Amino acid sequence: MIRSIKNNALILLLLLGACKSNSNSKAELPLPFINKPDFTPEWISKADPGYDSIHRIPAFSFTDQDGKTVTEKTVDGKIYVADFFFTRCGSICPKMTGNMGLLQQRFKDDDDILFLSHSVTPDMDSVPALKKYAEDKGVITGKWHLLTGNRDSIYTLAKKQYYAGDTVGYYQTGNQFLHTENFILIDKHRRIRGVYNGTLPLEMERLGDDIVTLKKEE
Repeated sequence: MIRSIKNNALILLLLLGACKSNSNSKAELPLPFINKPDFTPEWISKADPGYDSIHRIPAFSFTDQDGKTVTEKTVDGKIYVADFFFTRCGSICPKMTGNMGLLQQRFKDDDDILFLSHSVTPDMDSVPALKKYAEDKGVITGKWHLLTGNRDSIYTLAKKQYYAGDTVGYYQTGNQFLHTENFILIDKHRRIRGVYNGTLPLEMERLGDDIVTLKKEE
């Protein structure tokens, strides 16, 4: 009886050890790259011939809620989360804004993490409108940029570079209204590393953990 108990205890310890080992291995697995509009994940090593041609978000220029110009230089060497919203949205946007706020709170003291929310109705979302929205939602200046600008530039960047949209982003026409719940994780080199449902708090936990993983990369 005693030997049976000891054997069972040993088996349990071995199983726990195996689970822990698998958990650690999973944690050490690098995040994939997103190179295509269908969000197919690709694990590409630095030794791979295609490493230098991984899709990157190109140069951009918009204005944030404080009237400051935000460009690709603003996020140079930073990890950031991008999404698309509008201040008058009463459906998915409030949930998305609340969840982005959770991420902001988690990384508020980390200067390497930024958040970019692009307005898809820039003609209505002027700088004063974005400023009021930022104040109402607790947006931290310099940490979370609410962006407005040229509508065509925003839509082109969203659909053809971030692959954002109700359907697969790249295949939408320019006239289609952009309405997406996606949060898009971008690494320090402006490469897409993950896509998340911005309306779900559980997804924010996964996104936050992936940000921590990205911070360990060179």
